[in-house]
Formats: sequence, C-alpha cells, structure tokens
Amino acid sequence: ATRWRGSKVQNHNLYLATFAAVLGPLSFGFVLGYSSPAIPSLKRSHNPELRLDDTQASWFGSVVTLGAAAGGTLGGYVVDKIGRKLSLMLCAVPYVFGFLIIVSAQNIWMLYLGRLLCGLASGVTSLVVPIYISETSHSKIRGVLGSCVQLMVVTGILGAYLAGMALEWRWLAVLSSIPPCFLLGLMAFVPETPRFLLRQNRQSEAVAALQFLRGPLVDHEWECREIEANVNEQQEMSIAEFKNPSIYKPFLIGVAMMFFQQASGINALMFYAETIFEDANFKDSSAATVIVGSIQVIFTATAALIIDKTGRKILLVISGFALGWGPIPWLVMSEIFPLRARGIASGACVLTNWLMAFLVTKEFHDLTVLLTPYGTFWLFSSTCLLNVIFTIVCVPETKGKSLEEIEAHFRRPR
Repeated sequence: ATRWRGSKVQNHNLYLATFAAVLGPLSFGFVLGYSSPAIPSLKRSHNPELRLDDTQASWFGSVVTLGAAAGGTLGGYVVDKIGRKLSLMLCAVPYVFGFLIIVSAQNIWMLYLGRLLCGLASGVTSLVVPIYISETSHSKIRGVLGSCVQLMVVTGILGAYLAGMALEWRWLAVLSSIPPCFLLGLMAFVPETPRFLLRQNRQSEAVAALQFLRGPLVDHEWECREIEANVNEQQEMSIAEFKNPSIYKPFLIGVAMMFFQQASGINALMFYAETIFEDANFKDSSAATVIVGSIQVIFTATAALIIDKTGRKILLVISGFALGWGPIPWLVMSEIFPLRARGIASGACVLTNWLMAFLVTKEFHDLTVLLTPYGTFWLFSSTCLLNVIFTIVCVPETKGKSLEEIEAHFRRPR
C-alpha cells in the first residue's frame, strides 16, 4: 500500500502555506542585511546624534542577535502555548515597530532599540518557521520546503544589499518593514499544523487542515491516525526526561549544529560585508557585497532543489555554507525532536545559535586586531574542519523519513 492513498497528493496549497510562512525568514533576511549598507551611511551621518563610531557600529550590527536570542527563548514557549500559526502572525508586530523606530530615530539609542525589536522577531521566526514547515509538509518534499527558510533569508539579505545601493538608511528601513506586513496578512488564510491541533485534541480541525494541505482526494483520516497515534504516546515534557536518549541525543546534536553554524563566522561576513570590502580597498564595495549575496541565493536555491535526492548529511560534509550549513541545520532541527520536546529543544538551539552569532559579530573587529584578519579567518577555517568530523560521526540522515520514523530512530538502543 502506498503512504498517500487515493490520487496523487496535491501540493499547491502546501506551497501556499509555505510561501506565507517563509515571508518571516524574508523579513529576517532584511534585518540581517540591513546593517551592511546602513553602517557606512551612519558613520558618515551629518547628524552627530546618529553618527556611529567603530564601537557603536559593532553594537548596531550585533545587538540584533541579542534580541534574536531572547526571541528564540520566547519562541520556544509561545510555539507550544498558542500554536505555530499565531506565533508567526505575532512576529510581524516587532518587525514593523522595530523598523519604524529606526525610521524615526533621533539618537543612537533609538537605533539600538529598533534593531533589538527586529532581532526579537527574528529569533521567534527562526524557531517557528522550520517547525511550521516540517509539521505541514510530507516526507517526500520536506527537505525542499525546509530549505526555503534559508533561501528566503539570503534573498532578504540580497534584497537589503541591492536596495542599499539606491536608498539611504531611513528609506531602506521603510522598505524592510513591508515583508512582515504581508506575513501577517497571508498567514491569516492558512491553517495551523495538524500535529499541534491533534495535540490540542482538535481532531476535526486537524482533518480540515490536512484536507487543505494535501488536497481533497487523499486519505486524510489515515495520516491523521498515524500522527494521532504518536501524539497520544507523548507526555508533558519534564526536565527529568533529558535522561531519555530520544530526548538528549537529538538535543545535543541540534545544539552542536547551531554552535558550528555560527562558529564558521558567516554572520560576521554578512553583517559587515561592505565594511570588509572597503577595508580590502575594493573600488566598489557595494557591488562586491551584492555579488556575495547573489552567490548565497544561487547556492541555497541549488540546495533546495537537490536536498531530497542527495540527503542532508552528504551536503553538510562536502559543501560550503550556502549549499549545506546555511539551510540544513534549521531543517534538521525541525525534524529530529519529539513533538513534546519540539518547543523547548528548538528554543535552546535557537538561543545557542544567536548567542554564538552575537559573540562572533560583536568580537569580529577585536579578533581581527588581536589575530590579524588572516588569523581570524584561519580560526574560522579550523572550526569548519572540526564541524566536518562532528557531522560524519554524530549527525543522522533524515532524508525520506517521516517525523515519527525519525523519532523512533533515536528511541532504538545503540
């Protein structure tokens, strides 16, 4: 018997739901990319209240990661309390308010506050969207759709770089506030995830959600029963359960993947790309930054197309960042945790990611002074080598497996 009974699964509504959700990562990408064109402009500001020195510029770039760390912690709580859909819709509020505060900024502290609010929204987004996509999609295309998270992040970064060539920092903030408005509007028309609904004992709504996501001719009752059987086995999460291999093994893998992703130094490059190219005496640092952003988009899109054929692990071992370590840790994080631990464990992973991002982006300038630029990038390279060893030894392959099958994998004794 085939897993999907009746006619072929109709994915167009699933694609619509995914598109609505990934407007969150698009907004998040604009937040990340915003500092690169904005910092040189703010350093040259004619208003002394808004003119940034090197230290202030490093805070302007990195404070967003502190907000995101707080957002990851908050997201781990709200995603299990109010659901995946409503959590995403609420993300739009701090995004828009953050950019509006930047637009109306009269001093540096307002700039910091705006960046902090945008970071808070980014942290919640980076946790909730992978969970939403993994719980609404099916195993045949979960890799493709999960990779769209990072694809939209780098698209947002590239969008900020391109717009920054033509717009000054206030107008760039106005432009950056538009994607979260669309996020709020479109998410209103797509369903909550079936797994969350079943966990809340809302069976009829779960079946309706599956009918929307899979099409009217698929055996929704069959998939609903499969999910429900797993949900019924789940107990409320407690700290004592971290002794359980099905909890602590995926938890340690997820945290380590987030640590290594940021220890590669990628966010230092993305946040300060234009400044780095200026220091390297490029004639047109803005154009060079756009080229970097374009390469990120092209190879992240390539990863999305091939990930369900090649698998996750091989791409993590052989690639560079955009093809592997950009999209895949977020995808794997959304796949490996049991339902009852998904909120708290994902929150810890996102917190780790953003705290590491803060350390790397805030201390990048000091590292280049202490170790020289060459030494700094050799340090990042050494971390990447350790990362490859960790991946080969510890990271499981999740290609083609349902979330329930992945959970069963960690339950098995070794």
